[in-house]
Amino acid sequence: MTDRRDDDFRIRPSAPKNRGDRGRSFVSKVLRQAGKTSGGKSSLHRPAGKQKIGQRPRSRLGRGHTAARFAGEKLTPFSRRVTVKTLLVNQRWAGAQSLARHLRYIERNGVGRDGESGRAYGALTDEADLDAFKERCQDDRHHFRFIVSPEDGAELDDLRTYTRHLVGRIEADLGTRLEWVAVDHWNTDNPHTHLIVRGRDDIGKDLIIAGDYIADGLRHRAAELATEWLGPRSEREIQQTLQREVEQERWTSLDRTLKREAGDDGRVRIEQLNAPDLQRQRLLLIGRLQRLQRMELADEVQPGVWIIQADAEKTLRALGERGDIIVAMQRAMSGKQRELAVFQSGEDGRVIVGRVADKGLADELNDRGYLIVDGTDGKAHYVALPPRTELEQYPTGAVVEVKGAADVRAADRNIAALAVDGVYRADHHLAVAQGQAMPGRDPREVVAAHVRRLEALRRAGVVERMAEGVWRVPGDLAERGRQYDAQRLSGGVAVELKSHLPIERQTRMIGATWLDQQLIGGGKGLGDAGFGAEVKDALRQRADFLTEQGLAEQHGQRVILSRNLLATLRGRELEKAAKDITAETGLEHRPVADGQRAAGIYRRSVMLASGRYAMLDDGMGFSLVPWRPVIEQRLGQQIAATVRGGGVSWEVGQQRGPAIG
Repeated sequence: MTDRRDDDFRIRPSAPKNRGDRGRSFVSKVLRQAGKTSGGKSSLHRPAGKQKIGQRPRSRLGRGHTAARFAGEKLTPFSRRVTVKTLLVNQRWAGAQSLARHLRYIERNGVGRDGESGRAYGALTDEADLDAFKERCQDDRHHFRFIVSPEDGAELDDLRTYTRHLVGRIEADLGTRLEWVAVDHWNTDNPHTHLIVRGRDDIGKDLIIAGDYIADGLRHRAAELATEWLGPRSEREIQQTLQREVEQERWTSLDRTLKREAGDDGRVRIEQLNAPDLQRQRLLLIGRLQRLQRMELADEVQPGVWIIQADAEKTLRALGERGDIIVAMQRAMSGKQRELAVFQSGEDGRVIVGRVADKGLADELNDRGYLIVDGTDGKAHYVALPPRTELEQYPTGAVVEVKGAADVRAADRNIAALAVDGVYRADHHLAVAQGQAMPGRDPREVVAAHVRRLEALRRAGVVERMAEGVWRVPGDLAERGRQYDAQRLSGGVAVELKSHLPIERQTRMIGATWLDQQLIGGGKGLGDAGFGAEVKDALRQRADFLTEQGLAEQHGQRVILSRNLLATLRGRELEKAAKDITAETGLEHRPVADGQRAAGIYRRSVMLASGRYAMLDDGMGFSLVPWRPVIEQRLGQQIAATVRGGGVSWEVGQQRGPAIG
């Protein structure tokens, strides 16, 4: 008997080869034949460049593609409409604080039904732990943000239950459980829900949602649910909604219909509007075309044939945003007579000063905020903030300064002019300043302001600090300083907090306030109406208070301020704050003199009328040192600071080391 098995063999298939057929691949031929057997073209393969009209490339990749094809089957022209906005956030690109900042925004004060703060909830809880959710999302590649806005959201009443049912249907479509939190917002004329979904599925893998489900499927599910809850819209409701759209200066559903009906030549023919599905809207669509003609966005080139301008959609969307801005400004000013203005990011060198009348989010999905600034020029200004700006740092009523695109700073010119052989010395500048007549200005404050500017430029690598009070500066310092400011002004706007206190509270505060700086400067640039007039009245009250404190003398309309007014007020306030901290902690206060170094653990910051101060605890006592944003990430760590002329340089560690601010 032999072990040979001559009849045994094993198939080893090679890769399929293309043999003619115009280079068609083996897989392509299989799909083509499969399409024939199914009575039509295969849905499994579509040659590049021949995607279905309106379909995004790769839109079928991920969960939910199949569900997206059937999600809208129950929808009719009478179904409730729901707007869904979506943003996929790559957490590595957006930064570690992106999600935390967004969660703070959506839970901010005033968004609840009765004006209270927003309350986050989840699938099984009415009090979601956002900190725990944020921690679980920390290592995720991405997360999803959705804004679900039913057209009849006010009638739904219970948005929380509606959202939970909606997420349940989404989970069924995607074939996975979702981890999510949501906050309902009732602070607009159309209630809506912010839904944040973690970017992981129920087995811990990255959650990939098909593009066509995000584009259409989710919206269709939301509309189906709203229709089930409220019933279909009546003919009257639909007509009333469309009639309002005829005259609106924004992009409307009528405009979308006209865009869809326009031919390849961009023309809309009235005869097309006789189609059965457009019969109800025919007169309204013609009325909309006539309205667009009056706005110079459309024209009747021949009887019954209209052409819509190529940029009509862009123009109408911009007009819609302008209308939203006007509404926000009118609401913020509460009936006060103000000229309304929009601060443009490209306005080089322009500066406005005023109080924060209101603030909010112009784009809630991308966390882009805005301020309404009641200016000292008597105007109300709408200021669009750069991305990722924290609204919390600008309290309502606070005084701010808004600057346009960067211009060359006077401080940079001064530093360059005072530099000898490319070296600037603070002591030389102080000697020059003391020899010049500057009524109401402390020479040390002047030098300290220049030192702070040099420290900012040093961190940017523009100048080099050679020793304490000595810097090497480039010959083109002014231009390089301007370039640094331009890079820092993301969005072309910089907003500086001048005082967190409203002017009404500043009038009788012990501390160096913004009003004191205006008194020293003679109140220049203040208008005679609006906030400018209110500031003038507050300055008179402040002068009376300073006179009571022995820090000013009044001779008729003239006010003579005491020498070193700001330093005196700052010292008095620091002394009072230090006594309060000593009573609370039992630690001894260690005042920091000019040129002295303080070290300790950064325990907390203290907000005073004179500004914000950091408390450094050395174990036996504490010091209060001017705070800078650069140290906030070092809370609870050992740091050191050297104070000079009102400015401060920060160092890491107990020994002298690299400065950080």
